[in-house]
Amino acid sequence: MPAYDVTARKKPVNLTLNEDLVARTRAVTDNLSAVVEALLAEYLSEEQRRRADKADAVRKTVAEWNRFNAAHGSLADDHSTL
Repeated sequence: MPAYDVTARKKPVNLTLNEDLVARTRAVTDNLSAVVEALLAEYLSEEQRRRADKADAVRKTVAEWNRFNAAHGSLADDHSTL
């Protein structure tokens, strides 16, 4: 399932791209917009996956610290100045 609405309207945008890269890419494709759109879709999917993985790692770390704290108490308890 795509991470975006593939049926959404197309919108013209201004991009600043390397002129030589654009020329060479146009030499191998008749639809530069489709190539850029596919690359953006792949980037979006990978970035969303990377961020979800990072959030999952943080959740697991917090849960592990909470389990440790429940079993052994806080490491700071022995060093409280109160």
